[in-house]
Amino acid sequence: QVQLVESGGGLVQAGGSLRLSCAASGRTFSSRVMGWFRQAPGEEREFVARISWAGGVTYYTDSVKGRFTISRDNAKNTVYLQMNTLKSEDTAVYYCAAGSPFALTAVREADFDSWGQGTQVTVSS
Repeated sequence: QVQLVESGGGLVQAGGSLRLSCAASGRTFSSRVMGWFRQAPGEEREFVARISWAGGVTYYTDSVKGRFTISRDNAKNTVYLQMNTLKSEDTAVYYCAAGSPFALTAVREADFDSWGQGTQVTVSS
């Protein structure tokens, strides 16, 4: 497993941008598929984005396509989520997660075995 710590959340107006970071410890980070999930109040946690271990393949849930970008820097053991044109419905706690190197189509929580503590994103309208 890897240990994950998210940062970068906060309060932003609708239409604004935030960049979330997820710092990982452990030697296996560069071989892991990484994902971002989010959980809004009263809702179940949902998949947001996923990136392959080398960063060449990404996948997004439909509601964030064209607005969010997932990326990673394996030299820094960090994965990012750039969020642009934020909407009030993006308000949630955002979690990063690490999956196996083979989880190339992962979108379920069960596909990821390590989780961060989450960072709050609040978008005011």
